Amino acid sequence: MYWGFEMNGKKQTYKWGDRKKLLFLGIIFVCIIVSITLTLSKTSCTTVYVATNGSGDFNCDGSDDQVEINKALAYAAENPKCTTVHLKGPSTYIISGSILIGNNTILEGDPTAVIKLEDKADWPLEKPMITQMNSAENHDITIRGFEIDGNHDKNNEKNRGKGYYNLIYFLNCKNIQVHDMYMHDSHGDGLKVVKCSGVKFYNNRVYKLGHDVLYAIYSSNIEAWNNKITCRTNSGLRIYNTNHVKFYNNIIDSEGGGGAGIEIQKIGPSTVMNDIEIYNNLLYETNAAGIWITGYGPEYSKDSAKDIFIHHNKFYKTGINEGADWAGGIVLSGFQNTVIENNKFDGCYGAAIAHKQVSDEFSAPGSGYMTIVKNNIIINTQSSPAAGKGYAVYNQLKNTHSFILESNCLSGNAGGNYMGANSTSDVKADSELAAKLNANESLGKDFPWSEAMSAGPQTPYEINESKAQTGQEESFESSLKRAFSEFIKFLKKLLLNISMQFDKAENLKIALPLIISDNRLREEAPNTTFSDSEYIDIGKKSDGGIYRGVIIFELSSLNQTDQVEEATLSLFWHYPENQIRSKDTILEVYRPMKWCREHVTWQQRESNDPWKNSGGDWYDRNGVFQGSTPYATITISGDETPDNRYYDLDVTELVQEYISGKYEDTGFLIKAREEDENYIAFYSSNWQNKNQRPKLTIEYT
Repeated sequence: MYWGFEMNGKKQTYKWGDRKKLLFLGIIFVCIIVSITLTLSKTSCTTVYVATNGSGDFNCDGSDDQVEINKALAYAAENPKCTTVHLKGPSTYIISGSILIGNNTILEGDPTAVIKLEDKADWPLEKPMITQMNSAENHDITIRGFEIDGNHDKNNEKNRGKGYYNLIYFLNCKNIQVHDMYMHDSHGDGLKVVKCSGVKFYNNRVYKLGHDVLYAIYSSNIEAWNNKITCRTNSGLRIYNTNHVKFYNNIIDSEGGGGAGIEIQKIGPSTVMNDIEIYNNLLYETNAAGIWITGYGPEYSKDSAKDIFIHHNKFYKTGINEGADWAGGIVLSGFQNTVIENNKFDGCYGAAIAHKQVSDEFSAPGSGYMTIVKNNIIINTQSSPAAGKGYAVYNQLKNTHSFILESNCLSGNAGGNYMGANSTSDVKADSELAAKLNANESLGKDFPWSEAMSAGPQTPYEINESKAQTGQEESFESSLKRAFSEFIKFLKKLLLNISMQFDKAENLKIALPLIISDNRLREEAPNTTFSDSEYIDIGKKSDGGIYRGVIIFELSSLNQTDQVEEATLSLFWHYPENQIRSKDTILEVYRPMKWCREHVTWQQRESNDPWKNSGGDWYDRNGVFQGSTPYATITISGDETPDNRYYDLDVTELVQEYISGKYEDTGFLIKAREEDENYIAFYSSNWQNKNQRPKLTIEYT
C-alpha cells in the first residue's frame, strides 16, 4: 500500500512539475508575443504627428519649429513603415531654418496648420523653406494639405525674385507631388524643381509670390492642374528647357504686378521641347501676356523646339500693364509648328496672338517659324500703348515668322483683324452674332466655334474633396460610416419624394449653394472685374476706398407658383490680416440693375455699358431707384471680431419677387449704410472650403 501510494505520489508530483513548466513557458511566450506586438505597433505606424499643444509625437513651442519637424521627418525616413508626418492644426509653426524631407515620405497637415518663415530671417540666397534631405537624388515625396506663409512683409530687407526664401525646392529628384496647399506672400518661387522628373502640382491656391508659382528647369514629365493662382511677380506656371508638360484646368490672374500667366522658355541646342500641351485654362487680367513662349540664344534645330499645342483656353483681358510691350493673349517666337486651336480671346490688350520678340536677349535664331491658328474666337481686342492697337493677329516678326490662319471667328478688334498676317477662311461676325458672342450665349453644338465658346474652366475653382489623394487606405470604420451616410442621404431623398406625392402643399426647404456669380465692386480699381476673388468686401477702409458686392444665385429650380415662406442669405465672415473696424457695419441688401458677371466693375455693369451711378445702380424695397429702404439689413458691431460662423440676412421678400416673375432675377447688391471706416469681408464662392461659401436657403410651399 505504501509503495503504491508512493508510486502514485511520485506520478502526481511529476505531473504537477510538468504543468508548472508548461505554465512558466506559456507566460514567457505570451510576454514575448506582447513585446513583439508592442514593438511592431510602434514601428508599423504609418503617421507621426507634430503639434504645438503637447498632443503630438513631436511637439513644437512656436520657435525654431523646424527642429521638431525635422526630427519627425528623420524618424519617418529611418522607419520604412512610417510614411507620413502630419502637422496638427490650428497651429502656426515658425521656422528659422529649412525643413528637410526624405524618400517615400508624405509631409501633410490640417488646413489650419501653417508653416511660417520667422520675422527678419536673413537667410542666404537660395535657401528654401522646404527641401530634400539629401544632396543626392530623393524620390517619392508628397507635400499636401496645409498652408505655407512666406511672411513677405516682415522680411522686407530682401528683394523679390532673386532667389530668397523659395517655399519648396528640389534638385535631381523623382516623383514629387504638391497638392491641396495654400501658399502665399513669399519673396521667391512656390515650387522650384531643377533636373527633376515626375512632378505633379495640383489643387493648390497660390497668392502673391515673389517669383514663379511653379518653376521647372531642365526637367521632364511636369503636370499642373486645378490650381488657382494670383501672380505678383513673374509667372504662374513656368518651364525652362523642360519637356513632356501638361498645364490644364488652371485659373491664373495678376494683382498689382507679375509677368505672363504661363511662360515657356527654351535656350540653345542642349534640350528638346516638343511635347507641351496647354488646355482648358482661364487666364484673365494677367499683367503681361496670358501665355509667353520664347526660344532664343545659340542656334538650334526646329525639331528641338516645336509642336506646342494650345487649345480650349479662355483669355480674358490679358495684358493689363500699359507699359508692357509683351502684353496680349499669346505672345510667341522661336518655336515651330505651334498649334493654337479652339480658344476664346476676349478683350485682350495689344493683340490676341502675336509673333513678337520681347527684347534683344530673347532673339530667336534663324527663320522659317510657322504658327497655326484655327477655329478660335477672337473678339474685343483692346489697344495698349506699348503692345499694339488691338489686333486679332499681329506678326511683328514677318521676316522670320509666319501665321497660317484657318476659320477663326473675329469681331470688334479695335486695331483691326490683322497686322502682318492674312487669311481667306476667317469669318467676321455680323452684328447679331457679335452680340451673342459678347453675351457668351450658348449657340448650340452645330455652331462652328462651339468648342471655343465653352473653352476654359466653366465653374469656380474648387478642390474636389471626394477625389483628393490621401495616400492612405480608408479604414473599415471610415468606410462603414461613409456607407451609412450615403444610405441616410438616399433614404431622406426617398422619403421626401414619397411625401411629395401625398402632400403637394407641404413646406419644403432648399439650400442653394449654386452661385452664378459673385463680384467685388472696388472704388479704387474702378475698371477691374473681381469675379474670381476668394472674398467679397463691404464698407470703407480708413485709408480710403469704398467696397460693395453683387451676388446672384440660380433660382430656376423653383416655379412661379411656389410661395416663399422664408429665404435667408448667409455670409461667412472672412479673416483678412490687420482688419480694423472703428465703426459698426450695417449691411444692406438691394435689388441691382442687371449686370454682367464677366465684365461688372465699379464703373460698368456690362462691357461698354456704365452704371448710371458709380458703384452700382439699385432699387430699394419700395421700388425707388437708388432708394435707402433695404430689403434686408443686419448690424455687425465694430467691437466684434470674426467668430467662425455665418451671418444671416432675411431676403424673403426679394426672392419671392424674383420667383413670381415680378422682377427678373438680378441677384443682390450688398453695401454698407454708412461707408466710413467699417470695412468687412466675407468668403466668396471661390473660397476652397465649401462649408464657408455664401449660401441661399429657401423654405417654400
